[in-house]
Amino acid sequence: MPGSRADSIRGRLESTAGGTKHGQLKAILKQHAEAVCKPGQAIPSERDLTRHFGVARMTVRQAIDSLVEDGVLERIIGVGTFVARPKLDLQVKLTSYTEEMQRRGMVPAGRVLRFDEIPAVGALAREMELEENTPVVRFRRLLLADGAPMSVDENYLPSHKVPGFLDEPAPTSLYSSLNERYGLVMEWGEDQIEAAAASPGNAQQLGVDVGTPLLRIQRHAYVGRELLDYSVSLYRADRYKLWVPLQRPGTRPPHYYDAHRD
Repeated sequence: MPGSRADSIRGRLESTAGGTKHGQLKAILKQHAEAVCKPGQAIPSERDLTRHFGVARMTVRQAIDSLVEDGVLERIIGVGTFVARPKLDLQVKLTSYTEEMQRRGMVPAGRVLRFDEIPAVGALAREMELEENTPVVRFRRLLLADGAPMSVDENYLPSHKVPGFLDEPAPTSLYSSLNERYGLVMEWGEDQIEAAAASPGNAQQLGVDVGTPLLRIQRHAYVGRELLDYSVSLYRADRYKLWVPLQRPGTRPPHYYDAHRD
């Protein structure tokens, strides 16, 4: 692609211009990445940039390092440096993945990995506050947006709350299906968010390297006082940034708040 050749980059370093050489080069590369390249496209190698601009390799590296820190570029060790893809703000809302992606104007899709019934044992039984070996529905999916893998989600539902759920094909939107088939609407929930490293299996599914940072979100969602959905989601950290609304106790958000965020 033309954007990945050093000779396609417009601009040159000026000895009379203000600022350091790596600062000038940073500005040139930033303009090139944002105006010429597409997200995920490789930029020229450090060697090519060094030759094209006639500067030391350390100067090129400083400029690239600064752009990586700014989130303009992303470096994959052993592969190269690429124009960073924009991150989606991961809003902590009690909505389904399908609803959230549609709100963003993206096309959601899912690849079903597991849709079956298993006994809740050990940690799973404790998280769901169930007796050992209580049957639960397991629904594991690879979720995509505009064809790109975004997360691996695994939901668990008490089987006695959703009789016959496995008799039909796996739903495209879990929360919508629970509402339509059983009149169950999630009312409140609790999320626990932490960092995780991609295992070999998750890395292959998400299209990332083993050990790549992921966002792990563990959710307990309730209808009334009863837990209906326990889930563990692994999000690609390079495609999401976490957005959490804050409000001082005893105050009300301004009337334009929801409309502004949506």
